[in-house]
Amino acid sequence: MAEENKVRLHGAWSSPYNQRVKLALKLKGIAYEYVEEDLRNKSPLLLKYNPVYKKIPVLVHNGKPVCESLVILEYIDETWRDFGPKLLPQDPFKRAQVRFWVSFIQQQLFEAMFSVLKTDGEAQHKAIKEVNEKLNILEEGMKNFFQASTHPVDGQNLGLLDIVICSILGNYKAQEQVLGIKIIDLEKTPLIFSWLTTLVELPVVKETLPPHEKIVLFLKYVRQNALKASKA
Repeated sequence: MAEENKVRLHGAWSSPYNQRVKLALKLKGIAYEYVEEDLRNKSPLLLKYNPVYKKIPVLVHNGKPVCESLVILEYIDETWRDFGPKLLPQDPFKRAQVRFWVSFIQQQLFEAMFSVLKTDGEAQHKAIKEVNEKLNILEEGMKNFFQASTHPVDGQNLGLLDIVICSILGNYKAQEQVLGIKIIDLEKTPLIFSWLTTLVELPVVKETLPPHEKIVLFLKYVRQNALKASKA
């Protein structure tokens, strides 16, 4: 890649925030160098490029760092306008709707799902109830957003909302295996089920998300550590 248009991504394989940036770069057809960070021993470059949060992902374009996954996604869309699909709608109202639901998925749904992973007993039952409530809200919201019972999805028209839902729920089968509960239910949330199962079968998504067994082992590790910490 020409030095004047060099792209490098600092990330960690298990991070959903990292996965969404990788997916956006793939969709746009942008060649990039990937640097896997050890989050227990962060590299000097990561600390240099993100001195505020000291977190991944960080996209470095022509030596200039861009931090925070959603900021990075919008940067990618604006910088490479003529590459791949548009990640955000052109219409300001639709664009605002996408940003609203992205925020809901990231702040409400993801936090509730993480609570299920790190708890057990009564606390976990409460967290599961909250996840179901959030999924029902998202289901109704998507019916209005898509203005239809189904959402046409293929590898050529994925947008910001598709990318974020993939990063948060794309590994739902691994989550269900670790937790022993049903998360995405065809009967309860048919639109989300159809949308998500279509997305995860796309070649570009399969290439981006980590292997099922690798995620299962990672989630088990996170859960065991969280439960040990809560009982210490």
